[in-house]
Amino acid sequence: MFTEEKLGQAEKTELDAHLENLLSKAECTKIWTEKIMKQTEVLLQPNPNARIEEFVYEKLDRKAPSRINNPELLGQYMIDAGTEFGPGTAYGNALIKCGETQKRIGTADRELIQTSALNFLTPLRNFIEGDYKTIAKERKLLQNKRLDLDAAKTRLKKAKAAETKASSEQELRITQSEFDRQAEITRLLLEGISSTHAHHLRCLNDFVEAQMTYYAQCYQYMLDLQKQLGSFPSSYCNNNQTSVAPVPSASSNVIGSSTLTSTSGLVIASPTNLNDLKECSGSRKARVLYDYDAANSSELSLLADEVITVFSVVGMDSDWLMGERGNQKGRVPITYLELLN
Repeated sequence: MFTEEKLGQAEKTELDAHLENLLSKAECTKIWTEKIMKQTEVLLQPNPNARIEEFVYEKLDRKAPSRINNPELLGQYMIDAGTEFGPGTAYGNALIKCGETQKRIGTADRELIQTSALNFLTPLRNFIEGDYKTIAKERKLLQNKRLDLDAAKTRLKKAKAAETKASSEQELRITQSEFDRQAEITRLLLEGISSTHAHHLRCLNDFVEAQMTYYAQCYQYMLDLQKQLGSFPSSYCNNNQTSVAPVPSASSNVIGSSTLTSTSGLVIASPTNLNDLKECSGSRKARVLYDYDAANSSELSLLADEVITVFSVVGMDSDWLMGERGNQKGRVPITYLELLN
């Protein structure tokens, strides 16, 4: 019957437009869910061999053995190298600090993978392997019921004898009823796709939150590491006479980078500006680059993008300034500020 319909030799019962739209929406959801799921797996685990191994263990319903990830391995190499060079040397000490930070990043990476797999990948996989398989099964049944209905219609048209015609009409009524019932079952399942989209939206929010936490942790780890490395005496870096051009800061707005003019027309602080501020008794306005929570009562908490007044105090650590906001006053870290002209 299917072949005859394709060749235009038999009548084909068309599905109503609403059901056709639901079928199209379900198929589209399945295709893009598979693509997003597979690419998320690639993002979280770039090693294809490791992904295959995890897939096999999952199918066997066994837990995959825990393996050291790339940041953790790099961190361990750095720590081992620093230990061999000597923790008392500048280079050895720096390697150890970098290694410890890389291992913390590796731990954060592992937590991101676990959280994303649980809250994002698993619901997507459940849809593909569960809900959509049920939809596909009922859709196939609907297709078979439609073919039965079309065959009954064809036999009724060809029936000539009264007895044969009555039998064909009875068959048509039965097949029409079965087709209508299967179409209703399929429609109810397909209408659940909207609920699937809402559920996947919540899962997507969880995934974004997990990524945000991961990147915030990594940023904080590297910021702390940069401060630790910046505390080393500058003489450590000048053992050779050959001069090397300094590498610009990761953010051109952070104090200590070269003087640049921002898109808003404000002049960003340079070492010269900073020295002038520390040498003079006057105050300057500064914009806060990042949120900062005061560690104790001597410090001032900061909110990103707010503008505060800063000034130097004799004897204060070179990495800090005194900040003032209204009646509030306290120490603020230089690396969180952008001095304004």
